[in-house]
Amino acid sequence: MSNFFGAIVAATLLASPALAAQPVTRTDLQRHDLSIPGRETIQARIDIAPGAEAPWHRHPGEEVIYVLEGVLEYQLEGKSPVTLKAGDVLFVPAGVAHKARNPGAANGAELATYIVEKGKTLVEPVHVDHAK
Repeated sequence: MSNFFGAIVAATLLASPALAAQPVTRTDLQRHDLSIPGRETIQARIDIAPGAEAPWHRHPGEEVIYVLEGVLEYQLEGKSPVTLKAGDVLFVPAGVAHKARNPGAANGAELATYIVEKGKTLVEPVHVDHAK
């Protein structure tokens, strides 16, 4: 019986790192054309599990981030990382590469509002050279 219990504990401990790196999920909430020709606004909820990261990417327009819950760390290309908590806001200029990660033990979530060129791919993965 103790070997069975030991196997359960070992399996749980080995699975913990995998559980900490669950994916980032995006739930689109709304999309509307703007009065500015060729532009639209998109709102989405982004959930980032503990230990997970949204890798370097950019958008074809501005992004306004409002942290809904947890603690999230953001880094814009060429800038030092900033840590935000629920209620904090971050502006990401159009085309600027950035990444986000959840350094905490609880879920992190943001409300992302994008003001972008209509018809363009919303998220473009990018490689950021840290040697510069």
